[in-house]
Amino acid sequence: MTLTFLGTGTSQGVPVIACPCNVCHSTDPHDIRLRTSALVSDSGNNNILIDIGPDFRSQMLTNNVQHLEAILITHAHRDHVGGIDDIRPFNWIQKQNMQIYGNTTALQTIKHSYYYIFEYHQYPGLPEATLNDVGDCKPFRIGNTTVTPVKGLHKDLPVLGYRLDDTDGSSMAYITDMNHIDDDELQKLLHLDVLVINALRLQKHFSHFCLPESLSIIEKCKPKQAYLTHMSHEMGFHADVNSTLPKNVNLAYDNLKLIIKI
Repeated sequence: MTLTFLGTGTSQGVPVIACPCNVCHSTDPHDIRLRTSALVSDSGNNNILIDIGPDFRSQMLTNNVQHLEAILITHAHRDHVGGIDDIRPFNWIQKQNMQIYGNTTALQTIKHSYYYIFEYHQYPGLPEATLNDVGDCKPFRIGNTTVTPVKGLHKDLPVLGYRLDDTDGSSMAYITDMNHIDDDELQKLLHLDVLVINALRLQKHFSHFCLPESLSIIEKCKPKQAYLTHMSHEMGFHADVNSTLPKNVNLAYDNLKLIIKI
C-alpha cells in the first residue's frame, strides 16, 4: 500500500492570502500546504482518493495520477469536496461513473451543491458519479482494500474517518477535521502501520484536534508510525515543530509518499 499526501493544509491553505506572518512567508517548501487530501494505492494498483478539495486538479497533475477508482468523503465542507466537478477527465478515460462514498449528511450536501450532476436530464460532458452511503460504518471493499468507516464529530457535524486494510497485510487510517472520537470508534484505530490524524495548531480549537489532543490519541492507539495533517499556519514552522515530536510521529507535508509494508 502506498499513501501520498496530496495536501496537508486547512481550508485556507498555507500561505494564507494576504497574511503577514512568518510561516506564510517561509521559503521552506514543507511550509506550503494545499487543502487536505490523500491518495491511497493498494497492492492491486487501485487508487482511492480521500477527500476531493478545490486543489484536486493541480494535485492530480503534480502526482501524474492516471486513474482513480473511488473517492472517500470525510465530510462535505467545501475544502473537502470543492473539486468534484474535475472528475470529468476520469469519467471520460475510464468510461464509468466515479464511485463516491460518505455518510448521509455529506452525500445530501454533495447532491445539493452539485445538483446538475444528478438531474434526470443530464447535459453531455457533465461529471458522472454514483453516491454510496456508508454511514452505517460497515466495512466494504474497494479493489484489494477493506475500508472501515470511523465515526467522529467536527464540533456538531458527524464526520467519517477511514481505516484501510490491504490484502497484503498493510494497514492505515485517515482522520481529519475531528475534535471528538468515541472510545468504541478508537478501537478501530488499533494495530495500524500508519495513523494519519488532524492537528490544526498548538492551541485548543472548538472543532479540530490541536497538537496535544492528536498526540494523546496517537499514544492511545499506538500505531507504528503517525503523521499529522490539516495544519494551519498557526502550527508554526514545519522544521521547528517536527523536531519536538515523539520518534514515531511526524508532520506530513504535501507530496510526501509513504510505502506502507507489513
